[in-house]
Amino acid sequence: MAYSVDLRERVLALYDDGLPTKEVAERLKVARSWARRIKQLRGAGKSIAPKPVGGSRPKLGDRARGELARFVAERPDATLGELRARVAAELGVAISVSALWETLAAMRLTLKKSR
Repeated sequence: MAYSVDLRERVLALYDDGLPTKEVAERLKVARSWARRIKQLRGAGKSIAPKPVGGSRPKLGDRARGELARFVAERPDATLGELRARVAAELGVAISVSALWETLAAMRLTLKKSR
């Protein structure tokens, strides 16, 4: 988790008071390199706010997920490789087997030999 803006401002306040990096880091219990980086951000005129944390957009959107559900319903015994090939051929989306597996798990769909 990212350090708060408040902590970042306290780092800068201690630098403004003339403390060296080692003392700033020890006083606030942060890494010296991190404290130095915050100081450098301000010096470069950049924002000291933490950058947003998060993943990327899903490989398959809502429409593609609906099609994937249809593929599984039509052939519940299909392998991940077969599903991957069908997604690529019919939807035009290249997806890895592991991403396909994670998508199926998120959709609560399972592949079974007998249903």
